[in-house]
Amino acid sequence: MSEALEITLIEPFLTGSHEVWAKGLCEHSRHNIKVLALPGRNWRWRMRGGAITLAQNFLAEKHQPDLLLATDMLDFPTFLGLTREQTHSLPSAIYFHENQLEYPSQAHHESKPGHTSQYELLNFTSALAADAVFFNSDFNRLSFLEALPKFLQGYPDYQGLDRVSEIAEKSSTLHLGLDLSSMDPQRPASPKPITRPLILWNHRWEYDKNPTAFFCAVRTLADEGLPFSLAILGENLRDDPKEFLSAKRNLGERILQFGYTETAEEYARWLWEADLLPVTSRHDFFGASVAEAIYCNTKPLLPRRLAYPELLPGDSEALFYDDYDELVERLRTEIQSFSEVVESQEQETPWRKQISRFDWREQIEIYDTAFEKLVGA
Repeated sequence: MSEALEITLIEPFLTGSHEVWAKGLCEHSRHNIKVLALPGRNWRWRMRGGAITLAQNFLAEKHQPDLLLATDMLDFPTFLGLTREQTHSLPSAIYFHENQLEYPSQAHHESKPGHTSQYELLNFTSALAADAVFFNSDFNRLSFLEALPKFLQGYPDYQGLDRVSEIAEKSSTLHLGLDLSSMDPQRPASPKPITRPLILWNHRWEYDKNPTAFFCAVRTLADEGLPFSLAILGENLRDDPKEFLSAKRNLGERILQFGYTETAEEYARWLWEADLLPVTSRHDFFGASVAEAIYCNTKPLLPRRLAYPELLPGDSEALFYDDYDELVERLRTEIQSFSEVVESQEQETPWRKQISRFDWREQIEIYDTAFEKLVGA
């Protein structure tokens, strides 16, 4: 085994899944990883100006790592330019949790139709500046590379289309590492009694997760008189989450949990308790909350697009749907045949076994080897 590397992880937006990933990487890696970060708020300003403050902080610490590892929220060229006296010879990598070229359009409400986006351009130049470009899924990597030419063609001249192949050659996938095994202690010791299925929402309360379609589907089945309960988890960052407040009024008697759980243990208990996970997201570059629920034996119903087929490849066709009408019909069938669902959850489900490969205990060796190869260790 090679000697431990000194790695500086630069994260301008340390919150949510970014923070969980950074913490897991630090805890499980055999290398020494120092996190240089800013609080996770004001994401537009973090992408535009975070590099200035982080460069200043990096120089002040006078720490010379073996490798720089940034995330996609950083303006990497600016950071490298401001720290060139210390970083000009250091290997560098960038990790894309998401990419702005393929993010749903509402996220870019600052940009007008027909105009290119400064955030997309930052992703492009950051990928150019890094020695290696890592993505959390093949879907993320391929969608970024496929979208780049069209994006660059929006500029009048000197479009840099030849640089896309350069980025592609140094790009690879490092699937998101998750601390799945930490949820094992909350697994029920004995099978739960068969009553009615518990339908789960465990995503952010944001438009890109498409809560409108989710609540429309469950409201349709509730109006039919089908027996089920709801657990509405996930973080709310909105002042007026209208879809959720409306659901609380209309489905309140069915909702057993409404809102963010206070602890990771409580969150895991709800995932183990849940039976069905109908996913309606407009976009997901990986799907951490989906993977966590699947690991806890919650049966998913997933759109046959985005990153989900990558999570469950092979013999998982029955878990996917093509459109909203099929989702409602599939969910209806699952509720009506609920006793069979419970019996399947008492066993180790095939989808849980597939998801287990994303646990940090399996992923970390892949990460550490990639870092060592980049440094030449």
